[in-house]
Amino acid sequence: MQLKGGIVATLVRVPADGETRGAILYVHGFADYFFQRHVAEHFTAQGYDFYAVDLRYYGRSLRDGDTPNFALDLSIYYEELDAAAELIREDGHERFTVMAHSTGGLITPLWLDARKDLPVDALVLNSPWFELAEPWLARTVGTAAIKVLGRYLPKLVLRPGLGGVYGESIHKDHHGEWDFDLKMKPLNAFPVLLGWLRAIRIGHAKLQAGLDVRVPILVLHSSRSLLRAKAWTPDAMTADTVLDVADMVKYAPKLGRDVTVVEIADGLHDLFLSAEAVRTKALTEVDNWLARQSS
Repeated sequence: MQLKGGIVATLVRVPADGETRGAILYVHGFADYFFQRHVAEHFTAQGYDFYAVDLRYYGRSLRDGDTPNFALDLSIYYEELDAAAELIREDGHERFTVMAHSTGGLITPLWLDARKDLPVDALVLNSPWFELAEPWLARTVGTAAIKVLGRYLPKLVLRPGLGGVYGESIHKDHHGEWDFDLKMKPLNAFPVLLGWLRAIRIGHAKLQAGLDVRVPILVLHSSRSLLRAKAWTPDAMTADTVLDVADMVKYAPKLGRDVTVVEIADGLHDLFLSAEAVRTKALTEVDNWLARQSS
């Protein structure tokens, strides 16, 4: 998708097997892109046309000279999300479901809050990012400093990455099952830049103050978090090692009036990349919840 200023975003389309019953638009997280083919196949087997966007400066949308994953305002992503919604409409879908993971789980509620006329039936969030998984001082005093300094030093590197524990838990060359492009999704993620984190914290504040997303919402999260681990251990295979699941539970009611929260025992940060039995449970929860919305 060509955006303003020559910026590129990418829409992956996987058609339904047989007769189409609806459409799903999937939005990835930070240091991420859509590679979860098994998720697309799960929903296309049920008759959904599956669409996944790689946002600007992510994954397939990265170009030489781009700063990976960079944004000064999360609302810039509304352009490609609006474009994706229009392409879904052009494919013949009057309505669709939005599904998002991690940072995508912050961006999409903000988008739907700002675009109340979009023909969206439901919002499914897989381990959404509602708050910094950091100590109180970083979330308060640190955030105040970020909001000021991020205006003037937007590309200052705060940290070189997020550590390799989660990446090692999911990649097939380490302890996981999944093959993905390490140029698009490095094991240690990409550097965390000050201006980008400022945009995230502004988004967090808006969400925590309360949104008015007017569709049913499902929030899925792991049963526990394992944060700030210095090295991989087997415990990392049954926990969210990126975000604090307590924050997901705490802030889910701030999304809108119709929110369902479901815990997935032993889930990884991306619940759909967890061990087979765990991801099957997560996908089944989504299936059953979507069925209830359409009944």
